[in-house]
Amino acid sequence: EITGKVHCFFEQSGTFKNEFIKLGIPAEDYDIQNNFGETDHVVDLFGEIEAAYDSKPSIFDNISSEDLIMAFFPCTYFSCMSQMDLSWTAKNYRRISGREATEKILERVHNREVYFTLLIKMLQVARERELRLIFENPWGLQTFLKSGFVQPPSVVDENRTLRGDYFVKPTAYWYINCEATK
Repeated sequence: EITGKVHCFFEQSGTFKNEFIKLGIPAEDYDIQNNFGETDHVVDLFGEIEAAYDSKPSIFDNISSEDLIMAFFPCTYFSCMSQMDLSWTAKNYRRISGREATEKILERVHNREVYFTLLIKMLQVARERELRLIFENPWGLQTFLKSGFVQPPSVVDENRTLRGDYFVKPTAYWYINCEATK
């Protein structure tokens, strides 16, 4: 039950915010971009996560335990496609030297570590502040989060089209300080 507001992190299209509003639940979007003209709060969420984790003022200060955070954390470095880009045989590297491919792979590994660290910090901020948070990310094939994340997903949706989405692709949801209901 949501008695407060829904804060949609990393979601600038208004898709989810507008669905919550249709249900009579106040909701707002937060993202670093506003390409769709729907973002209520144009903000660097990564900077806000770092600030909150370091006990500095952040947007998390304005979120209560009555609210819900829906976090669509960027999956760029966690998806199975990203895993394939860690191989010298990846199609992206076929026109560059072996040394250049290695440098690109090392950069991708570094970036994944940065995103992974930010994700874990965001979840820990929610845990410490007793904020309700649902984090979503793909769950197909060999995604990075399958290989030993801080906790297993609460729900795995194998076919999102059954709930009105256009995509069949499997999606996982992690619940922090709340539980899935049917």
